[in-house]
Amino acid sequence: MSKAIDIFHFMPDKLNLYGDIGNIIALKKRAAWRGLDVNVTDINTTAGIKISDADILFIGGGSDREQKIATDDLFRVKDDFKAAIEDGMPALTICGGYQFLGEKYITPDGQELRGLNILDFYTQSKPERLVGNIVIESDTFGQIVGFENHGGRTYHNYGTLGRVVSGFGNNDEDKEEGLHYKNLLGTYLHGPILPKNHEITDYLLRAACERKGIEFPEIALDNVREEAAKQVIVRRLLEEK
Repeated sequence: MSKAIDIFHFMPDKLNLYGDIGNIIALKKRAAWRGLDVNVTDINTTAGIKISDADILFIGGGSDREQKIATDDLFRVKDDFKAAIEDGMPALTICGGYQFLGEKYITPDGQELRGLNILDFYTQSKPERLVGNIVIESDTFGQIVGFENHGGRTYHNYGTLGRVVSGFGNNDEDKEEGLHYKNLLGTYLHGPILPKNHEITDYLLRAACERKGIEFPEIALDNVREEAAKQVIVRRLLEEK
């Protein structure tokens, strides 16, 4: 068995809105600092792939058009994707990549676009976009920061990343952000999210190691830069109030 962590990066040619590829860079860097080897496979088509070959799944955000193209392609491996999530495979899905894990995405004009139906939720899009920096308090990850820019309002009954302190989150009603189901994380946070939130990066790497039977090196890393980047967002929001 390979001792490397294998990451499947889905549709990087289409789904890289607001620098989401930075999440892959963060995973590779923090893995390397812990002495872990990482292999990243760009999945531009799901034809012939085996989801079970991955240890971490990553889907970034894109426009509605690009996301629909990606979702149609992902239908080939929908059942295997769902089985992997149920088995505890860690995954990070951003914005559109998060929305289309649900049953459907309803456009502002009422058109229903089918989702992968990996989990039981839906997204209703509206013309007014929810835009700006965001701060979340999470029982699992502590303070989370990022940037959101989405027309979709997502509604579900699963666990979330945390409570919105400043910003919008899943919608402009319940003040909750994202989705946390087993080791699957869905979120509207771009920016990208992982470089400023090392706790989430390490969570994904640790979960992948545990699932694969690899020891996760509990090394105390210097997180000064990551914390400084986080506090820039917090200060901006305090100044805006």
